[in-house]
Amino acid sequence: MVLQSETTVASSTAEAKKAFQRLKTQLHRQMVDAIDFSKAGELPENDLRIKLRGLAEHLCLQQEISLDQKNRDVMVREILDEIYGFGPLEPLMSDPDISDVLVNGADKVFIERNGVLEQTDISFADDEHLLQLIHRLVGRAGRRIDEVSPMVDAKLPDGSRLNAVIPPLALKGPTLSIRRFRTNALRFDDMVNMGSLAPDMAKFLEIAV
Repeated sequence: MVLQSETTVASSTAEAKKAFQRLKTQLHRQMVDAIDFSKAGELPENDLRIKLRGLAEHLCLQQEISLDQKNRDVMVREILDEIYGFGPLEPLMSDPDISDVLVNGADKVFIERNGVLEQTDISFADDEHLLQLIHRLVGRAGRRIDEVSPMVDAKLPDGSRLNAVIPPLALKGPTLSIRRFRTNALRFDDMVNMGSLAPDMAKFLEIAV
């Protein structure tokens, strides 16, 4: 009974997260429809961000589904991440310990941290939501991806390497991988902590260097 209860709670939590993502996608689309891009491009970026934040907050207040202040703040921040950042992947891309982000469908997001692969609880609303992010990131890299060219390798402005595959080549839905590169040099201590270098060898190499 305890196991069944825990499974039910986990399922309910996962569905609540997907519902949150679906609402965010809906609000994001409403914002895109409401923005006059011909005039938006004339504003300084900081002013545009302020206006977009105000619009996102207004749309949140208009929803039939009531959001408390905490969830409203999260919603607004994530909507801006959809416009300027990496969408649901933003917290992963802000973590310096994560070297790879692997997305194998809307609800299967993995990371590699210190050489260890682990699944996260991050998800997209659906495959269309993931596809929108892929199109935006690929466009940011000056490339395009479509049914004619369904696979892209590109370099993002921050130096990360992106690989994306979409249908019809991706039979089970869009996939995305982002390989990040350390801004700081890898030290012997880091390699020991990661288990890729024995402590005795690290000491020997430090003496040799």
